Parts: sequence; C-alpha cells; structure tokens
Amino acid sequence: MSYKIITDTCCDLWQEFYAELQTDVIPLSVQFKDQTYTTYSEPWLKDFYNGLRDGESAQTSAVNPEGWKQVIQPVLQDGQDALVMVFSSGLSTTYQSAVIAAQELMEDYPERTVKVVDTLCASMGQGLLVWHACKKRDEGLSLEELYTWCEENKLHLCHWFTVDDLMYLKRGGRVSATTALVGTMLQIKPVMHVDDEGHLIKVSTVRGRKGSLDALIKKFVETGLPGENDTVFISHGDCIDDAQYIADKLKKDHGVKEVIIYYVGAVIGSHSGPGTVALFFLGDHR
Repeated sequence: MSYKIITDTCCDLWQEFYAELQTDVIPLSVQFKDQTYTTYSEPWLKDFYNGLRDGESAQTSAVNPEGWKQVIQPVLQDGQDALVMVFSSGLSTTYQSAVIAAQELMEDYPERTVKVVDTLCASMGQGLLVWHACKKRDEGLSLEELYTWCEENKLHLCHWFTVDDLMYLKRGGRVSATTALVGTMLQIKPVMHVDDEGHLIKVSTVRGRKGSLDALIKKFVETGLPGENDTVFISHGDCIDDAQYIADKLKKDHGVKEVIIYYVGAVIGSHSGPGTVALFFLGDHR
C-alpha cells in the first residue's frame, strides 16, 4: 500500500498481532517499581497486576511530539504516507503530540501526507478500531477514504466495562471515597463506558460481580449493530475467567463467531486496577 497505519500501545494488543496487522506502534511508558517499561509481555502483565494488588503504584507517560516523529518519519522517508490512529484525547495528551509531529513533518516532507485520527477510544476499543481499519486498508481503501471511514465510524465503537474494586476508580477521581467505601461494603459494581468525547463515564451500578458482567452483555444486545460483530474484543485486568464468561455467552447466545481476549495494558490498568473487564463492539451509538 502507499500508506502505513501507525498507532500506539494503548490499543492493548500484543507484538505478534501488530505484526500480523502490518501496523507500526509507538509505546506509552509506565513507571513501576522504580523502573520504566515500554513493552508489556503477558507474564509481565500478570506480575504487574499482582503488584497492584500488593499496594504498588504506577505512573504513566504520554508520547511527546519527538517520540511520534521517530516513528512517523521513517515511513515518510520510505516514500509512504501515514494514517496515525491515536489514544483518546479525552484521556491523554498523546493525540495533541501526534498532531504537532504530523504538522512539522509535513513541512519537512511536503510531498507526503500524514492523517491523524483522534480515535476517542481506549484499550482494545482502540485496538478493535485499528483492526477494522486494517481490514478496510486490505480491501483497497485509499488513505483519504480510510481516514473518512475512521472519522465516520469511531463513535460506533462501543466500550462497556466494569471493575471489581472501586478503590482504584477512587484513586483516579472517578468516584468519591464515600461511594467507593459503601459500594465495596454492599458489593455494588459500576457499569461504565467511554463517551463521545472519549472520557470514562459511569452509567449505572448493579449488585454483584456476575450482575456487572451480564450488564455488559445486555449492552451488546441493546446496541450492537446486526451483522457487524462477528468479531468482538474483550480486555481484562488479570481476570481471564470473567472475560471468558462473557465470551462464551456471546458465542452461545448472540451469534458472535470470534472473541479476541487480552489483558488491559499497563497504561490503562494503572488507573482501572485488577479485576477490570471491558467489552468492545460496533454499535448504533456509544
């Protein structure tokens, strides 16, 4: 193709998958146990979540313009254009940095084009949008056509998730200390989503863990686009059995053919904590 799709690691995919999709990827970094990490293998992620359970904290860093330039510039030097699909601007400054880098690089390479998409997505919701974009690329869409498709469809990428421990949301300012304490005592679980501005929003609460997992499935049934969700993505904060519960239900009862499951990455997991389960699919609205 005459262009390359570039994204960042908040897609929460893994290296072999990025290679299969033929995308370039730039890492966001995490500071954990006095070290900085930019790659997150499956065994490392399990250790990471165990560390969070033991009271360790983690800090995350966005990508700056120079970081983006280091990934985009070689593509332009190779004679290709670039479609850059970036973590939600509602959650990080990474998108603004990508725009700055793209503008500066196009001044240096006026014959090349760099299109930057604010996906307004997070975790494997961003990953699912990138996956769909790669399929469209392989079908022959031009850079301009694919950019338009992303802009027209990104708000159909539904993110529904729940957490098992409200204290992590309290630390991130998503719920109050009182809500977290009372919710924990009464086993109240939040049902949340990513809104049209790319922010994390609490929508409702349910009683018990199973109730919260069933609520995610219910959202899929209510808003999923018929015929567009043969493949859905699920991410989890080291709670594979809960992710598998949702996957099995979707396949058995709702016609989903393939469910791709992986960890919530360290960047987002630093804020959502262990026990997060998130379901991503195409819907008529978020």
